[in-house]
Amino acid sequence: MSVVQVARLTKSYGRRPPALTEVTLEIQEGVTGLLGPNGAGKSTLLQCVLGLLRDFTGDATVLGLDARRDRLEIRRRVGYMPESDSLLPKMSGVTSVRYLGQLTGMARRHALRRAHECLHYVGLTEALYRPGEEYSTGMRQRLKLAQALVHDPELLFLDEPVSGMDPAGRDDFLALIRSLAKDHHKHVVWSSHMLPDVQKVADGVLVLDKGRLLGSFRLEDLAGASGRWRVEAEGDETEFDRVLASHGLRAVAGAPAPEGASVGGDGVPRFERALLRAGADAPGAILTAAREAHVRVRALTPVVEQLEDVFHRLLGEARHGSSGSGVDALAGPAGGAR
Repeated sequence: MSVVQVARLTKSYGRRPPALTEVTLEIQEGVTGLLGPNGAGKSTLLQCVLGLLRDFTGDATVLGLDARRDRLEIRRRVGYMPESDSLLPKMSGVTSVRYLGQLTGMARRHALRRAHECLHYVGLTEALYRPGEEYSTGMRQRLKLAQALVHDPELLFLDEPVSGMDPAGRDDFLALIRSLAKDHHKHVVWSSHMLPDVQKVADGVLVLDKGRLLGSFRLEDLAGASGRWRVEAEGDETEFDRVLASHGLRAVAGAPAPEGASVGGDGVPRFERALLRAGADAPGAILTAAREAHVRVRALTPVVEQLEDVFHRLLGEARHGSSGSGVDALAGPAGGAR
């Protein structure tokens, strides 16, 4: 089931270049990371699908609700944690969370009970009655999460939720996100430029840059998404490269063999190759090329990419005018993170 659907969404601010250009995507249940450098359009995308910005072209639905027509209903069912501080002046933590609960239509007593529950959940039990102005950066982030949770939403939009936190605070916050998804069955979309954090928590990832969607994929698919293979072999490496090229396979030299291991026991030279964008049928093609070149393959293993590798590769391809084959390898039907 998809929780967000966007089709050809474009958003401009005056005469400046569009903040979003023809973005089409589909976000499925679970935890989805929205990645991109500053200015990529992440916050603008969240604000459009929430109905906070309405003057965009294209279509956007959240939980089956239209982002323009059903703004109030979306806000009843979605929690939003903005990147900027949302402190209410001279209010304690519990008062500010209770107040936001009442704004969603909750009775005062129910809102107060929920405020206590949410602040306890995010780890602010000892600071319930302290003014928000006295909260540290990490405490303010937790307060914003409690505010987003007070009305028990189905879906959460978190904009840079761990910004300004120390490593221990980030780990605790990531544990909260995991718990929300696993134990409380919430769907979470969170924007971030902290790639290691996203890799720890997210099921799927969307990559934006300069207002355009570059790719979408599931983290569990990274091993197969790279299309790269590592070959350890013995024989004539020049001939092997020639035959590989004749099969349409691009090879680059791998790591040099350790000293004393550059030749096999029978004196045959050993070498490594990295096959780039080899495709799903790579193993068979590589072994065929090895037979034709009279090369013996000692090991053939897929290269598992890290999220950072994919992220920088997609940005590099987009900014250098690549054909985008890397994006196609990662994007699924309708460009959705599944």
